Amino acid sequence: MTADPWHPDHETELIDRDIELGRLLRLVEAVRRGESRVLVVRGGPGVGKTALLDRLTERVPVGRVLRVTGVQSEMELVFAGLHQLCAPFLDRLEALPAPQRAALRVAFGLSEGPSPDRFLVALAVLGLLSEVAGDEPLVCVVDDHHWLDRASAQALGFVARRLAADPVGLVFGSRLTTEELVGLPEMHLSGLSPQGARTLLDSVLTGPLDTRIREQIVAESGGNPLAIREFPQALPRELLAGGFGLPGAVTLPSRVEKSFLRQLDRVPEQTRRLLLLAAADPTGDSALVRRAAGQLGLPPQAATPATEAGLARFSARVSFRHPLLRSAVYRSASVVERQAVHRALAGATNPEADPDRRAWHRAHAAPGPDEAVAAELEYSAGRAQARGGPAAAAAMLEKAIQLTAEPARRPDRLLAAAQAHLKAGSYSTALELLALAEAEPLREEQRARAGTLRGHVAFASGRAGDAARLLLQAARRLEPLDVGLARETYLTAWLAAMFAGGRAIGGSLLEVSQAARELPRSRRPDQADSLLDALSLLITSDPATAAPVLRGAVDAMAAADLTAADAPRWGWLTHAAAVALWDHDAWSSLLEREAAALRTIGAFDLLPVVLVALTTVTAWSGEFTAATALIAESDAVREATGAPADTFGPLLLAALRGDAEDAAERIEAMLSGEPRTGREPSVTYANWAAAVLYNGLGRYDDALAAATHADDGSRDLFAARWALPELVEAAVRSGNPDLAAGPMARLAASALSGGTDLGAGIESRCRALLSEGEKAEHLYRKAIDHLARTRYRPELGRAHLLHGEWLRREGRRADARIPLRHAYDTLTAVGMDGYAERARRELLATGETVRKRTTETLSDLTPRETLIARLARDGRTNQEIGTTLFISARTVEWHLRKVFGKLGITSRRELQAALTRRGLLDRPS
Repeated sequence: MTADPWHPDHETELIDRDIELGRLLRLVEAVRRGESRVLVVRGGPGVGKTALLDRLTERVPVGRVLRVTGVQSEMELVFAGLHQLCAPFLDRLEALPAPQRAALRVAFGLSEGPSPDRFLVALAVLGLLSEVAGDEPLVCVVDDHHWLDRASAQALGFVARRLAADPVGLVFGSRLTTEELVGLPEMHLSGLSPQGARTLLDSVLTGPLDTRIREQIVAESGGNPLAIREFPQALPRELLAGGFGLPGAVTLPSRVEKSFLRQLDRVPEQTRRLLLLAAADPTGDSALVRRAAGQLGLPPQAATPATEAGLARFSARVSFRHPLLRSAVYRSASVVERQAVHRALAGATNPEADPDRRAWHRAHAAPGPDEAVAAELEYSAGRAQARGGPAAAAAMLEKAIQLTAEPARRPDRLLAAAQAHLKAGSYSTALELLALAEAEPLREEQRARAGTLRGHVAFASGRAGDAARLLLQAARRLEPLDVGLARETYLTAWLAAMFAGGRAIGGSLLEVSQAARELPRSRRPDQADSLLDALSLLITSDPATAAPVLRGAVDAMAAADLTAADAPRWGWLTHAAAVALWDHDAWSSLLEREAAALRTIGAFDLLPVVLVALTTVTAWSGEFTAATALIAESDAVREATGAPADTFGPLLLAALRGDAEDAAERIEAMLSGEPRTGREPSVTYANWAAAVLYNGLGRYDDALAAATHADDGSRDLFAARWALPELVEAAVRSGNPDLAAGPMARLAASALSGGTDLGAGIESRCRALLSEGEKAEHLYRKAIDHLARTRYRPELGRAHLLHGEWLRREGRRADARIPLRHAYDTLTAVGMDGYAERARRELLATGETVRKRTTETLSDLTPRETLIARLARDGRTNQEIGTTLFISARTVEWHLRKVFGKLGITSRRELQAALTRRGLLDRPS
């Protein structure tokens, strides 16, 4: 009796798979115990992945099992795979936070709204699976992962990395270790052993087989179960029995495909056409296939020979015996035959319920250029973009380009496809499409648009210098066409030039600013106008002249009722304006608002950059535990999104704390990279942090060298300016006061322009270092008065320290003890151990007895646990904390139970006191 090819329980399906099945059973048992598990079952075509996953889903008892299968022809339909997975749970959407619920509804086409961020969609799927698993353990099996649409693959890869305390298992079957699966636990499925291969071959034979032929089949198949099953079907019976050998060796997929084709030759012509129709439809919708078959004149009984031959089933759903069989059916048909079945499927598809799939079928049915179909694909691409699927939109637009009948429409579609690939991160493809567009006869507006896109591709791919030049050229081209768009392009060029630093050739900050200054004034200035005016004036004039315009831009932005989408649009530019004024309070407030907006809209790819800046200003204010919490949040986001780790925040914290070993390693790592455009801000930041570290440790020569490198004459508006106070202090303390004159003048011009206490305090403190007698005394006291009115305790502590050091050097030992004691207490409380040790040594030199103190905490909480505890202390719900950290509410609860145990408490109400006792809240001044 032969094996039933449709029966997943047949023993031949799992010959030689005890070890692999055992690993899957252990995964299921772990899920049943309430744990999460992920496994990638990887192997070549026909090796038995599907059979193994069949056994998992149909024979293993578990709370709930879901099955998703990637389909090659659905790879361009956005979120098609994810919809398969989540469709049974859509009645649970109300349990999700509103932003996640809205994102998933838009992604699935259930409602309209802004294009959702892909990570917000993935977070919604994580929350939905966690919600379902709250009722019973859940195992999700994703077969043929390599054929999932990219948006679904990315989302499921995200979910696989964020499962923790949820009783959810994710099992992927894939031919490849795709980008989305890299790093996940993996089980490689190889061919059967020779004995297993013989056993399987014997089970599928219908007659005698010559021993030599038998061994050759076993050898040539490489133990591949599909090949073993198909060999007997492909060879004549007399060849099997007679021992005349096999035809020359053929690669496995080719031999298997030929076997399938021979089996197709044995069924009637109408059956073959019906199989082709089913192969062209990826949904498996039997009603749709029946309607399309009717249009082709195929009777219902045409399905019977296919079922009897074990090729396909036509029941509630249409399914092929193996994906390779579907592929063989489709590839063996002529172009005309494929077009006919796609035309029938398009006619049978409801244009209201599934317009995108209908458009896709119409596109494949078109025998040549067809403007109506191209326009339909263009609309579908717009819907894909709106649902958060730029890769799908790009594929549809490229197909629309192929079908474009009107030459005048081709450039716009090429540019739209390039923009979609830019959004999808496919930069090389975007550039190829731009080259094709630029070879067309373009209008001036289209050339400007192409240039702008080239600039954005360069900026997004890290080539800030090229981006600044390209965007400057595009902005100039846009001036006579659209002044508003030209201004926005100038702003982006300005930002690119700032990141490029001195390596921007043909698009420097000065060149961009000078060009922007020549633009005519807008009749109705908006945020873009005020920012561009302020920033270009900052570069082309002196700080005092630019200050009122900068202040107006910052105040207007702070007061504006901006939408959440405006935050990433104007963020860095507004930061630059606030920092230029030394208004770090406004900068901090803008950053807080921007971070909140990015969390709300789910723009998690942009959030880490904002968190880096927020960490900088928070650490600078002496709130080290809050800065550590921000780093933990940034790490969670970066881990989830795959972004590079934050190096800036941890470096500045190490430098401020005086942790020489940790800081030195981080500084070396940031400085040792290959010189390239766009890397200058990192180098400047590293040198500034090094100067802060070395001044605290009393290594003034090293501090002077680092600060000098940071102040390299570039127009960096952030760390280069912050390095000026370090340079002045290091120059004076190293006995080189002449080197401080130029930096002091630049510092004064910048720090005093904004009229802030922070700027005035730092300027007075540095000027005091270069002064003598009563003037120095007055300036030190003035610096302390200004800085005492700010939140920046590190700067106040350093002012007291410098004042005390100066008094002791003046021989006023008794007077020196008061500011030195203030310095020591403040710097120790903050956790700046290097500067605190400087103050302690100075106190000892005055004859004061002082015991060395440390700022170590008593906590054994991890950074992640500390952040969760702080968020819970602040009243955030488990869902809100989970959204912040890309984990489920259940996982948050699991972490909190561990936190409560470590802190010895039983409720959230006790967190404030417990965290204070453990030194996990920043101490008041």
